[in-house]
Amino acid sequence: MTDQFDYFIVFAEMRTGSNFLETNLNAFNGVSCHGEAFNPHFIGYPNKTEILGVTQGDRDENPGRLIDEIKSQTGTLGGFRYFHDHDARVLDIALEDPRCAKIILTRNPLDSYVSWKIAQATGQWKLTNVSRRREALADFDGAEFSGHVEALQDFQVMLLNRLQKSGQTSFYIAYEDLQNIDVMNGLSRWLGVNETLEELDSSLKRQNPAPVMAKVANADEMSAALSGMDRFNLARTPNFEPRRGPSVPGYVAGVVTPLLFMPVKGGPEAEVVDWLAALDRVEADGLLNKMNQKQLRLWRRGNPGHRSFTVLRHPMARAHAVFCQNILPVGQDKYRRIRETLRKRFKLQIPKGGPDQSYSKADHRAAFEGFLEFLRANLAGQTAIRVDESWASQSQVLSGFAELGSPDLVLREKELVDELPRLARRVGRMEPDEVAVATADMPYGLEEIYDAILEEKVAKIYHRDYVMFGFGPWR
Repeated sequence: MTDQFDYFIVFAEMRTGSNFLETNLNAFNGVSCHGEAFNPHFIGYPNKTEILGVTQGDRDENPGRLIDEIKSQTGTLGGFRYFHDHDARVLDIALEDPRCAKIILTRNPLDSYVSWKIAQATGQWKLTNVSRRREALADFDGAEFSGHVEALQDFQVMLLNRLQKSGQTSFYIAYEDLQNIDVMNGLSRWLGVNETLEELDSSLKRQNPAPVMAKVANADEMSAALSGMDRFNLARTPNFEPRRGPSVPGYVAGVVTPLLFMPVKGGPEAEVVDWLAALDRVEADGLLNKMNQKQLRLWRRGNPGHRSFTVLRHPMARAHAVFCQNILPVGQDKYRRIRETLRKRFKLQIPKGGPDQSYSKADHRAAFEGFLEFLRANLAGQTAIRVDESWASQSQVLSGFAELGSPDLVLREKELVDELPRLARRVGRMEPDEVAVATADMPYGLEEIYDAILEEKVAKIYHRDYVMFGFGPWR
């Protein structure tokens, strides 16, 4: 324990040099690293049965107990190594504790993967005597490596975001830095340990010092696989939308029928709610809505076998419906100020008092195209106006649902006539009513103004929705 920290955690992965780092940490008199203390298959090291009197069974029952023991070491700053597949309960304990020092060890994922494959082939995970080194070539598996990189990246991003949100920092150390005694002594100072090393431990030897291409049996196959990987994420669709929560008050549940509708605003919400109400022979306002999270949990517990669903609308039809319902007419209190801002600041050509007899089809098309230009800027984070849930990307809305449970079914609007009655019969409603077709947009339908230019604009604005949900051109 030091003035700054009570204990430390080394975030690392297999074959990143964590054994070497631990050996040199333990070379400081005031530091004690206890190996992979929370590996689910052993405690500390494969041949150990306990750490500081805490057995593996004790640890599994209560991981906080082992952390408390590590923290309580007198005159010593204790810690442990943690890999992404270790006991997940430890993450919340350590990441939320500013008195826990976070050390993040990284290595080129290709080097660590090849080293891991060689260790698997030879069964040699540590090397202390070069004369006993076992040799083998790694068999590169493109799909396996891709999964390996994705898991590492996801874990590193999670660490970064959690530390950012809690206002903490960490000590990053690369594999190549492990041989630098100045870096090791810098780590000691950062931990608050008033010691320095004269030299690094030399007991552990690097096992595979050759270039990576020389360590792989199928080097040509590896080169071909790596050439197809998007190392710099060039194909990623930038997403500047704010993250959305599950919006539970908008959920609608049956009072008898165990169905939960999780609406995506801008879709056929009223039609689905009316259909759900008809199943229970009540009015739409007789269904359960405006629930909080506790009420939602109670409904789920009280309705075993319940099913939840949501409905996606084609982005083109959704954008047009939102424009016609929320932006074009006056009297929509929720959007009144947005409407005025769009008219004044974004020069949206819509009548101040709402559409009248002089509002032509050409006017409507031009106004809708102007609204699409606003959506492009708004979803890219370039406006001061909120990203409203009625025009937020549907992929972002579904991501928000996942916080409290994703819907069992994700239906498309065109499928509702067949799919909703089928869903009703699954939960015992054998003679469900037909689903009403959404009312036509006013004053002009989308089919009256649709063309390739509008389609291209919408496809760019909602590119993630088109890709994730397989949408093609509206018509």
